Amino acid sequence: MKLVIQIPCLNEEATLGQALACLPRSVPGFDAVEWLVVNDGSTDRTLDVARASGVDHIVDLPTNRGLARAFMAGIERALAVGADVIVNTDADNQYNADDIQHLVRPILERRAQMVVGARPISEIEHFSPAKKLLQRLGSWVVRFTSGADVADAPSGFRAIARDAAMRLNVFDSYTYTIESIIQAGRSGVRIASVPIRVNGETRPSRLVRSIPRYVLRSGISILRSLFVYRPGQTFFVLGLPPLFLGTVLCLRWLVLYLDGSERARVPSLVMAAIALILAFLCWLCALLGELSRINRRLLEDTQYRLRLAQFGPGAAETGGEPDAN
Repeated sequence: MKLVIQIPCLNEEATLGQALACLPRSVPGFDAVEWLVVNDGSTDRTLDVARASGVDHIVDLPTNRGLARAFMAGIERALAVGADVIVNTDADNQYNADDIQHLVRPILERRAQMVVGARPISEIEHFSPAKKLLQRLGSWVVRFTSGADVADAPSGFRAIARDAAMRLNVFDSYTYTIESIIQAGRSGVRIASVPIRVNGETRPSRLVRSIPRYVLRSGISILRSLFVYRPGQTFFVLGLPPLFLGTVLCLRWLVLYLDGSERARVPSLVMAAIALILAFLCWLCALLGELSRINRRLLEDTQYRLRLAQFGPGAAETGGEPDAN
């Protein structure tokens, strides 16, 4: 069994060395533990620090492609080098690396295929009250959307089993945290949360540079995931308000007409027609979305089989030893 710990990096020369120094070289349940750094177009000495710290694998992206794409590039390399479990953590040493053994335990015990570390949000001093509220709200929305019981959806400290990693897709270039949970949850991947500890703040968050921007980008990511993974329910719900408005306007016009009103009330009829047509279009989109979802599931299955042919099932699935590298 092989564990690969990956760290996406963008200009992290000041903190990467400290983060790597805290990573374990042995974890109970694994024969080998290897480190992987994804350099997302850094312009500082991030690569030099990684090499000096004894990193086993480096993915060097020539230009900055965003956190989500760097994360997926690391997943691809981890699968290629034979990882049975992949742990993702941050280069700013935000997460306590001693909790990696707790993070991977549900996977080793076959209770989950993806495990998300739940930070003690209420106890983190450098989180503002607004950020704490948004973290809880965002986690609730993701739980509702994905059907997975995740306490801290924006947490980047997570473990992914090999089979689940080969099924993973992330389309958003901003962040992988929310979409990966929704996609995994809607694809039937078993997801669990475990409480983890955090270290002190080493630098301001680069992902949450401003609360309004973070809320906007996260909201777009959630909406995109809803349209992709739950198109039928999403468009059906969107069609309910115009249906209600159109029905009320039609009933109002009918009551007034039967009451002998002399006014034609054409604007009300036009508004009712527009609302009902909008509801019909939403439900048509729901039908087309469900057909598209079936096609997407077939493509995901094809992609999974291609990755399985490319990377192999791994030691956990075959019952043998991990591939030598």
